[in-house]
Amino acid sequence: MTEETGTGAGPAGSVGSAESVYAQPGTGARLDWGLAGAAELSRVCAVLVVVDVLSFTTSVEVATARGTRVHPFPWGAQAAEYATRVGAVAAVGRRAVTPEHPWSLSPAALYAAPAVPELVLPSPNGSAISAAASATGLPVVAACLRNATAVGRWLLDQGYGSTTAPIGVVAAGERWPDDSLRPAVEDQLGAAAVLDVLSTVSGGLSVEAALALAALNSLPDVPAAVRGSVSGRELVTRGFGQDVEIAVQVGVSDVVPVLRNGVYSPA
Repeated sequence: MTEETGTGAGPAGSVGSAESVYAQPGTGARLDWGLAGAAELSRVCAVLVVVDVLSFTTSVEVATARGTRVHPFPWGAQAAEYATRVGAVAAVGRRAVTPEHPWSLSPAALYAAPAVPELVLPSPNGSAISAAASATGLPVVAACLRNATAVGRWLLDQGYGSTTAPIGVVAAGERWPDDSLRPAVEDQLGAAAVLDVLSTVSGGLSVEAALALAALNSLPDVPAAVRGSVSGRELVTRGFGQDVEIAVQVGVSDVVPVLRNGVYSPA
């Protein structure tokens, strides 16, 4: 990154013009990563799509398909307090589940647990991005490999994808120990699966979006790629391989969770 790019100063010293470059202007569907990418796209896009395949958005799809309204919340101890305030059950970490409290970020656990009307689902990536995006007032959609095709079709049906109503697809990514963003294979592929449906939007794909789609099209076996990725192997090693197997079921769901007033429910 050059000093000029890093400071956001263009030829005339305009910060705004430099920021517009980062927003991938002149295209109908765009791709970026993490909280910062979501913040950038939220300034210019008409709708945001959050993708966190392992496991937030997969868990949202599983829960909303069972009739549960999902409240995204940043990772932390305050989730339980927030759940009490809104009359919801708070999900806990995968290893903190008990027979009395079986709800967690694990899609497999949410399949097995009793369905509840309201669930607070904290996570450091997809949920934190969703909570921040909710404050912008934009429509926010949760996508994963299971429902990517349905999400893409819903976006087209709603008329998104032009240069005046662009779609921002946000791959959540994971975190390194120092809390910096770690781009994740599964989220790139999940985002690309949505972009595959959007490839004919009138505004076209940004370069970033097109490259993600090219990566998807180059893979003969997407589930195998997710299983073999760092995130997939990590979950298997920790004993949560069933979460990966649920997450790699491509195109099995027609549920489109949309965030309204801070809560995900089916469109």
